[in-house]
Amino acid sequence: MSYTTEQLLDFLDQELRATWKGERLVLSSADRLDNPVISKAIGTDKLSKVYAIQDFRAQLHDYQRQHGVSGLVWHTCQFQGRSLCIPELHPQLIAIPADKLTLVAAKPALIQFWREAIGDLNLWLAGHVPRATTLDHVNTLIAASEWAELAATRSELYLTLCWGDPKDCHYDWAKPDSGCDRIIATIGEPSGIKL
Repeated sequence: MSYTTEQLLDFLDQELRATWKGERLVLSSADRLDNPVISKAIGTDKLSKVYAIQDFRAQLHDYQRQHGVSGLVWHTCQFQGRSLCIPELHPQLIAIPADKLTLVAAKPALIQFWREAIGDLNLWLAGHVPRATTLDHVNTLIAASEWAELAATRSELYLTLCWGDPKDCHYDWAKPDSGCDRIIATIGEPSGIKL
């Protein structure tokens, strides 16, 4: 029997704590950085901690691939008296092929929740400077996306429409193969909170 996603996250948490307490050591850490000036400035202790965590995380990712352990975690999104349990990729884990299928399968429920929750809220395309948008434009983005993510504050609902690789979709460098568009629904203008 393989470990579960929750057990892998517990192992990662334990390893992070042990690493930052100095209980893990990577002897070759100074050799792994090609720039001796930066290596000396950071110090071998800090470099060792960084590489110990990277090495352990790589082992977890290999374990996920070998045993088909999901990288998804489930959380409840609540907004204006509504709630929905939704999947999202944990930032420290990878998505196995079945995870993307789960994300895609959850999209209709997320979109329905979003449509019911936005009411007469104003819609904005997120960016360095948010731009007002229309429901028609958002519908075009919804149709082009593979899966959706939701997050909420007390007064704003964030819809993220994604495509490509779940691990890379939030990074601009991954476009056009992977990416996401973010829509903010709010009463007035977006607050500027980064979620």
